[in-house]
Amino acid sequence: MTKINIGVVGAGIQGVCCALYLQKKGYDVKLFDKDEPGNSASYGNAGHFSPYASVSLNRTDVVTDIPAMLLGSRGPLALKWNYVPQMIPWFTKFLFNCSTKKMMHTAKYMHQILDIALPAFDELFENVDVSGLIENKGVLYIWDKSNLKSRELEIRLRDELGVKQKVLNPKEIHDLEPNIKQFYHGGVYYDYARHAKNPKKILTKLFDHFIEGGGKFLKLEIKDVDFDNKKPVVRSDAQRFIFDKLVIACGAFSKRLTDQLHEKIPLDTERGYHIHFKNCENLISRPVVYSNRGFGMTPMEQGLRVVGTVEFGGLKNPLSKSRIKNLILNAKDMLDGLPEHTDEWLGFRPTLPDFLPVIGPSKNYENVFYCFGHHHLGWTLGAISGKIISKMIAGDKTNLDLKPYSSLRFY
Repeated sequence: MTKINIGVVGAGIQGVCCALYLQKKGYDVKLFDKDEPGNSASYGNAGHFSPYASVSLNRTDVVTDIPAMLLGSRGPLALKWNYVPQMIPWFTKFLFNCSTKKMMHTAKYMHQILDIALPAFDELFENVDVSGLIENKGVLYIWDKSNLKSRELEIRLRDELGVKQKVLNPKEIHDLEPNIKQFYHGGVYYDYARHAKNPKKILTKLFDHFIEGGGKFLKLEIKDVDFDNKKPVVRSDAQRFIFDKLVIACGAFSKRLTDQLHEKIPLDTERGYHIHFKNCENLISRPVVYSNRGFGMTPMEQGLRVVGTVEFGGLKNPLSKSRIKNLILNAKDMLDGLPEHTDEWLGFRPTLPDFLPVIGPSKNYENVFYCFGHHHLGWTLGAISGKIISKMIAGDKTNLDLKPYSSLRFY
């Protein structure tokens, strides 16, 4: 019996997990990317496995804070002004999604998949040796006395969803992380969360397992999608491939292909940054996020990774030195004795205005499936998204309500 051929465009955490779960179902899978696997957002992220992170940015409190965030040089939000015209439609849709009803809708359906995100990774890790690459020490969020109503909202919403959390006082924070300067007013500790000591190494191990299982990888930029008798056809500059099914999972770059499929998916990008402070990873024991400023620090093999901020500026604008400076100053506000930083990096978080990913079939083409738009949670949601896609393609039933992730919601 001839195996069903499936193409997966994108070799980040979403694409690799889709490929692995499809391979587990017995399909013949080819994976495409213009770069080596894991060199984009899957390399440079904060490395958190964050099953608690149900409350997204489309919140009732964020709308009133946006002007101050944009105008403050130390805040979590920035805008490339030459990108404003392109962002207006996205921002308009985003504001529409900041009502209480929409906020709760997003939180509910993020929680639905986040709650089963870690078991989906554990299923893949049964066959992949990630020993020494994942720490089970939780993730700590701290804040100062400003915007306490926002912190109270987050805690309340997570309580309503049934998210496990430990609210901490300053002494309890100091006991966990004694090297953090004691500016904080309070915090929350998610003791069951995990972090990657080297995200790229983990992704590479997953990718190698895919190849060992008979999967194929082609380092090609897929520029066009077409159809031959309802079968998807993808083209690079010089080659053409035909598949029974196709999965588009190339993060912030997915829109170029979905536009060709006559979909009106309002995907844009939140530009995120990181730097490293070499030989400083032992200053903290776990990821620490400074909620007020929208950045965090993660101890990794490469050093202390400082990552964060949200910059709206598209895919083509260069790296912003002001955002790098912001990370340096914020880190030095939290820790003494940091050396010169290294490794300035810019990556792209694929984000939709309702802060839910797109996971599911194309509106117009039955043999094309989408898996992108996971914003700040792409790393956490990689395995569960791949598992869901594999079940959809196989026609297996799940006990999940998958309608909220469909591209049909934009029509």
